[in-house]
Amino acid sequence: MKVETWLFAAGAFFFAPVGFIYGFITQWKEPLGPTGLLLTAALSLMIGAYFWILSRRIDQRPEDDPFGEIAQGAGEVGQFSPYSWTPLWLGLGCMLVFAGLAVGAWLFLIGLAATALALVLWVFEYYRGEHAH
Repeated sequence: MKVETWLFAAGAFFFAPVGFIYGFITQWKEPLGPTGLLLTAALSLMIGAYFWILSRRIDQRPEDDPFGEIAQGAGEVGQFSPYSWTPLWLGLGCMLVFAGLAVGAWLFLIGLAATALALVLWVFEYYRGEHAH
């Protein structure tokens, strides 16, 4: 987890000064840019801190060993969802929800219903069909 920790921590040390420089250049008259950059720095620092705490609790991964062999990473990686169209429908439903915020309440409600249906279908994907447990 060393690489992830340093990557996100470096993001915090990049976005914070850039946020202050942006605010200084615009004379703090445009508050959205510096605020967004400073919040991005805070989020990056939070994720980096989480990875640092997590790296202290788990064993070293093969990717973190500079003398690691490829064979150390062999084996089962995890369980992944079967071939499914449900994430596509979930994404389209979310798109309708966010478009509904700009267009109107009617599109928001249609998107909310589509998102709820797709989420239920995705959660219960393993309870029906050929991948049922």
